[in-house]
Amino acid sequence: MTTPRFILDLRRRIGNDMLFLPGVSAVVLDDDGRVLLGRRADNGRWSLIAGIPEPGEQPARTAVREVLEETAVHCVPEEVVLVETLDPVRYPNGDLCQYMDVTLRCRATGGEARVNDDESLEVGWFALDALPPGLPDHALRRITLATAGGPAWFRPHGENDEADPVGDPGGTAGSDAPVDA
Repeated sequence: MTTPRFILDLRRRIGNDMLFLPGVSAVVLDDDGRVLLGRRADNGRWSLIAGIPEPGEQPARTAVREVLEETAVHCVPEEVVLVETLDPVRYPNGDLCQYMDVTLRCRATGGEARVNDDESLEVGWFALDALPPGLPDHALRRITLATAGGPAWFRPHGENDEADPVGDPGGTAGSDAPVDA
């Protein structure tokens, strides 16, 4: 993910200290029920399309923008799937971040999936029963929630931090970046 300018400006002032940031993940489905994934250039792993909203940008707009920028696919957000604070992430350059992720289920409306920027090595559509090996657990959980047809999920106040709506008591939220808080 390319670092937005406003974050670079903040980093010049605060160094590697913790930044609490919004994040948006998109579970984009096509008419055949396949999910759109990108293989990230920074770590080589397959992932959902995601990004950081620009100041004042609504999460739905962020999802549409990020999907188009990274994959050349047009989409329409349909519903909120998940709202969750993720574990802190320490990036290789030492920056520490923690994200409040809003995951949206989106419907593809056009475009041909392709690598459309320098953030991905590959982009493709995957059947739910043929997802690429190594897809992170948190991405699998988001896909499961997006295709389950249930209400938006959030961690209820006072619940154990390890609670998970799809039966994984270990909690699978996370980032594709290494964790070292």
